[in-house]
Amino acid sequence: MTILLADPVVRAVRVLDNEDPLVPLIFAPDVLVRQGLALRLVDARNALPSGVDLRVVEGHRSIADQNAIIERYTDELRELHPSADEVELNRLSSRFVAPLAVAPHVAGAAVDLTLVDDWGDELWMGTKIDATPEQSGGACFFSAEVDEEARRNRTILADALSGAGLVNYPTEWWHWSYGDRYWALMTGADHALYGPVEVPAWARS
Repeated sequence: MTILLADPVVRAVRVLDNEDPLVPLIFAPDVLVRQGLALRLVDARNALPSGVDLRVVEGHRSIADQNAIIERYTDELRELHPSADEVELNRLSSRFVAPLAVAPHVAGAAVDLTLVDDWGDELWMGTKIDATPEQSGGACFFSAEVDEEARRNRTILADALSGAGLVNYPTEWWHWSYGDRYWALMTGADHALYGPVEVPAWARS
């Protein structure tokens, strides 16, 4: 059974922030993540087959941006499920966007990413990045039934990232994290390494 980010067991994981700074990725300088995650993404890139590379679409996300995504998607769900109460709406929402208190992106601990070829063209993964469960008919779930090409590419992505110490959020094939509460729960770590963090002054536009 998939543990969603809204589950109380995720929130119960304690955080002892190791104060890793937010840093730009060497291969995606517009993306900021915690230093420990940045190093592991370099390891993941090095583990990919020849002719395949990572494209990171998003790393750290501000609290305001996280809240905006939550509100927008919850409004969509409210229309789709008019009889759902707030508890159920929060559960459904957390398949696609994390509650603020446990959000890996806000901690700089997560990336949304895909694979590209030597020409920079994205490989077929079964859905586009950020396709909701409703839009994709559930194909956004990592273990969903997808065609052979998408399954092969998802496996390449997973082998490289999990080998570097990251964990996947199972409802989003593109979302991988390190050091956050979900990572700690999935790996059996004693605590999370990263809590919410602000973007440093030098990186603000």
